[in-house]
Amino acid sequence: MLCDVTTPQDLDDRFRETLAALPAAQRRRDAADPVTDDAPLTGAQLLDLFDAQVTSRQLDLAGRWLRSFGEGFYTIGSAGHEGNAAVAAALRPTDPALLHYRSGAFYCVRAAQAAADAPPTSTVEPGSTVEATSAAGPDSAARPTSTVAPAPSTDVRSSTEPPSGAAPSTAGEPTAGPESADAAEGEPTGATPPGGFEAYAEAARDVLRGMVASSQEPIAGGRHKVFGRADLAIVPTTSTIASHLPRAVGMGLAVERLRRMDSAGRRTGAGAQVGGAENAPWPPDAIVVCSFGDASVNHASATAAFNTAGWYDHAGLRIPVLFVCEDNGLGISVRSPKGWVEATLRSKPGIRYFSADGADPVGTYAAAAEAAAWVRRHRRPAVLHLHTVRLMGHAGADAESAYRSPAELADDVARDPVAATARLLVEAGVATGDELLARYDETGWQIRRLAEDVLGEPKLASAAEVVSALAPRRPVRVARAVADAAARASGPGAGARAEAFGGKPPELAGPLTLAQSINAALADGMLDHPQMAVFGEDVAAKGGVYGVTKGLRDRFGAARVFDTLLDETSVLGLGLGAGLAGMLPVPEIQYLAYLHNAEDQLRGEAATMQFFSQGAFRNPMVVRVAGLAYQEGFGGHFHNDNSVSVLRDVPGLVIAVPARPDDAAPMLRTCLASAAVDGSVCVFLEPIALYHTRDLYADGDGEWLAGYPEPGSWVTGHVPIGRARVYQVGSADDLTIITFGNGVRMSLRAAAALAEEGVGTRVVDLRWLAPLPVADIIRESSATGRVLVVDETRRSGGVGEGVIAALVDAGYVGAARRVAGVDSFVPLGPAARQVLVSAEAITEGARTLLAR
Repeated sequence: MLCDVTTPQDLDDRFRETLAALPAAQRRRDAADPVTDDAPLTGAQLLDLFDAQVTSRQLDLAGRWLRSFGEGFYTIGSAGHEGNAAVAAALRPTDPALLHYRSGAFYCVRAAQAAADAPPTSTVEPGSTVEATSAAGPDSAARPTSTVAPAPSTDVRSSTEPPSGAAPSTAGEPTAGPESADAAEGEPTGATPPGGFEAYAEAARDVLRGMVASSQEPIAGGRHKVFGRADLAIVPTTSTIASHLPRAVGMGLAVERLRRMDSAGRRTGAGAQVGGAENAPWPPDAIVVCSFGDASVNHASATAAFNTAGWYDHAGLRIPVLFVCEDNGLGISVRSPKGWVEATLRSKPGIRYFSADGADPVGTYAAAAEAAAWVRRHRRPAVLHLHTVRLMGHAGADAESAYRSPAELADDVARDPVAATARLLVEAGVATGDELLARYDETGWQIRRLAEDVLGEPKLASAAEVVSALAPRRPVRVARAVADAAARASGPGAGARAEAFGGKPPELAGPLTLAQSINAALADGMLDHPQMAVFGEDVAAKGGVYGVTKGLRDRFGAARVFDTLLDETSVLGLGLGAGLAGMLPVPEIQYLAYLHNAEDQLRGEAATMQFFSQGAFRNPMVVRVAGLAYQEGFGGHFHNDNSVSVLRDVPGLVIAVPARPDDAAPMLRTCLASAAVDGSVCVFLEPIALYHTRDLYADGDGEWLAGYPEPGSWVTGHVPIGRARVYQVGSADDLTIITFGNGVRMSLRAAAALAEEGVGTRVVDLRWLAPLPVADIIRESSATGRVLVVDETRRSGGVGEGVIAALVDAGYVGAARRVAGVDSFVPLGPAARQVLVSAEAITEGARTLLAR
């Protein structure tokens, strides 16, 4: 047993005292009967939930025990939140879930449901009646069945009026269509299979492996302790507060759109695959479940998610997401003001409000079933406000007595949800206190045994092992994907391509600008990837602020090219969810400066997904960002931002910067192929000032324009990730200029001026800022022995630092110098020239270097 583990509340001892004090019921109740006369759960089902709650509680105690001798590395527990077991039981095991880090009991129930391979056993429409049966059919071993129609009670409260901005819930309300209505009649939600601890043993081992950072942990492989498994449709989330909510909204939007689309590669009516996770089908009427803590309600990411869900609902688009706010009243030590969370959640336009007491398992189950049924039938968002308590502090090192009174702690212990479930079982005559204590002790012994087993399992032992799941790179497969796309475009897809381009494909349109080349490549991408979607602020009706997406909505329809609300966090969240659901999202961030208030969606969510799931889940995405400086006469720093260091710091993120039109199309094709093949998250950073540039050396020379490659040349023109482009000017023997973006055009102009002085220059266009083309950098630098790094970003933290570091690490012994932007924001008007790199500064820097 783990009863010797002490907690600030001596939780184990108090639980035992509670059970010992429970008087036996006057008569035993048949476990197959409802636990009370009007309950939607049978005694057997409630006993199953008790076992799940106990498993979660004993895991929390085990976490403290492991930590006591330095072998446990994660002690944020679920004690006090075990009521979420009933939420899991009210859902289908195929409903994708993104879980709060206090979701131990939910995880146990979901794992048991999946292991039993049984359909849930209750109806979802309150008042309807369906008898539960075993998934294995009439000849299988019997399991407890009952009529379990969720029924409202005094502990279940939903808003009776629709929120502001939402259509009333009436019989005539638009729904998701016939299949949704059919599913809602007798819709199954969940009940855990019986079997005591055995049903939850696998889940317990998963959690313990996470606590000890075992490399055999099934989802993160020892990289973090998360709740997640592809076969359970549980998507791992990090501890970043509320950052997973925008993804949940994106998943809901994608699930509903894909349900309505008969796209190539998807099985209409037979479920969708989860971002490449073969064992995680989402049925067409699945709903997305997303849980979080009450303090997260205040976070900007949560506000963005709620606002986006409500905005789309108000616009008539369906997003089937059930938010679950587990409200224990505390954010570590900061209290949520009384009534604040409820007032906040009730006030969200377009989001239906439900509420339950997490210490009442029957009421919680009924409320969760009602909420899930409403979301599933109407395909609209709702929130379940689950009132909980927090036992044993925020985490193992948290001394609650420093900020909570003894009376407050005692009040929380009195609302212990595990004790409440035990009390109901005993009062109903389903079990005695001694019987429940025996189950509790047996579970404790079994978890202790499992804990001792996982202690001996290997840990990640090298940097290579740690990063192996980060961002796989399979360049041969990516090149093959590009070749396959070319074959389709010139073969069976040639007719559709000609029609999409109005009979005049871009290769016949003459020399194109950078913007025109990107537009044509996007169209080719939409033709080759039926699940690709382009979206963002002003990308559809307007065709983008700079016309880059002009005409795409007319060619491919509003379902695949659409405008979003003006919130970058939500734009990226939609992309994250869409990628996870099997789409190929191409969101646009209108300006680089606008990305900074949303960059955690890339760092904390997008880039970590494969890392924390060992590739079981992926969120492929190509984020188009208009950025960098040199817009003449426009903008100031918000429209001329040159800060990319925050992107280069994100492990695994691919950053592409096309400078020339003839690079833009093949680089975009590579990013799309890499996202589709490897699940890559790519940022396609487009230099605004070069969008419509036509000339290179002199006005009217048209030398910055380039023809669009026809499909037959896509293979030979393929640009692999991490490969530079080299221009040779004159002899190319005297100087190497390494640059990117706007610097390419300025450096070529400088090289032309130097050529008139007899200096031969090779200009290296990095093209990829992450990963840097290190091999090309070293080769071209060694060829001349003199390197000038031209960095249009800032001197401190800019790209040039990475280039110089690569040279030093490789043992480069030649001369090197930098020309970089000043450490300043970009001012308005002509003053910008004082802080940005110029062709003249490059020329002077080269002369200085050559004079050494």
